[in-house]
Amino acid sequence: MRPPMKPLKPLDEALAELLGHAQPLHGADTVTTFDADGRVLAQGCISVLQVPPNDNSSMDGYAVRCADVGMAGTLLPVSQRIAAGSAGEPLQPGTAARIFTGAPVPEGADAILMQEDCESLSDERVRINAVPRPGQWIRRAGEDITRGAVVLEAGTRLTPAELGLAASIGLHQLQVARRPRVALFSTGDELVMPGDVPPEQMRPGAIYNSNRFFLRAMLLRLGCEVTDFGIVPDRREATIDALRAASSGHDLILTSGGVSVGEEDHIKPAVESLGTLDLWQIAMKPGKPFAYGRVESPEGGAHFMGLPGNPVSSFLTFALLVRPFLLRLQGVREVAPQAMAARADFAWPKADKRREFLRVRHNAAGGLDLFGNQSSGVLTSAAWGDGVVDNPAGQTIAPGDTVRFIAFSELLS
Repeated sequence: MRPPMKPLKPLDEALAELLGHAQPLHGADTVTTFDADGRVLAQGCISVLQVPPNDNSSMDGYAVRCADVGMAGTLLPVSQRIAAGSAGEPLQPGTAARIFTGAPVPEGADAILMQEDCESLSDERVRINAVPRPGQWIRRAGEDITRGAVVLEAGTRLTPAELGLAASIGLHQLQVARRPRVALFSTGDELVMPGDVPPEQMRPGAIYNSNRFFLRAMLLRLGCEVTDFGIVPDRREATIDALRAASSGHDLILTSGGVSVGEEDHIKPAVESLGTLDLWQIAMKPGKPFAYGRVESPEGGAHFMGLPGNPVSSFLTFALLVRPFLLRLQGVREVAPQAMAARADFAWPKADKRREFLRVRHNAAGGLDLFGNQSSGVLTSAAWGDGVVDNPAGQTIAPGDTVRFIAFSELLS
């Protein structure tokens, strides 16, 4: 007889337990700032300069002393022309300096008038048609970054904005966490790779292996180095051989399929023969079966995660459990996806005992529409939608209700 089923594990409890095992990886890479997009800083960035380095103009126009412009229509001689990248002379009382965006403000000037408020009478004279306020259109030295400031902290996942910020303080190279090395394979005799067999020649019961494609893509988006071990037959010895090979030189072994309680699901005994395994039943829908453990090897072993075989279940358990684990391995502190409040333009009248993740997308009225078939095998729902409603266990939804929405852009980045 089978042992009694363990109670369902809440998703937040499962995630906290997983993250407790996710110690940041040893080692770091030095990469150019050009090539650091998506990488995670292993070392904070401290500025040795201030940005901007000096007061500069935020407009094309004229630098003046406010005391010299008591009324609109004041005529001033133009004493100099200051372009970005050049330094002007101190501004003499009773004169104006032609100045361009980014150019240093000359000593003595205390305001910039944009050229739309001025009338150039010649290269030597200008009519000021507005009364300036002290400090207007001047970007102060250090207003963006002060010398000695920690501009980017270790654990920051770099985006284009952070790369520009690093470059602005003169950093052409960055110390980043090394990429997690992930071994990926699928289990199931029913799986066929696209291109190997045309649709008209598929044997009865065979299906194309969709999970392998989206899991690999999601791993690459997280900065992982992926070794694809392909499809492993539903035989215990074959599964053990694949796990043993995958444990060498990898930080994580990721599989899809074979983590339920069926007689042909060999992942559990295979992992246990090489290390340890916890088989969880998580209180989420879709995505209940999930496995975490370790496969040991002479080289040190690897984490193991087994995802369910149904494609939407595999997709969402990766997004909600594997993604934060891999980010934490790289030293990222904040790994939770950002959620937002949204309006449901649909009804969900039957509550479930599990926490549900309903595939939805925004409509033209600003609300959320629900995909008609929420089955765990309907991958169309994930391609159609732009996110999920995170619906608590036991919760029904009526049109107009405020719900918790998580965009796929959060879960896939």
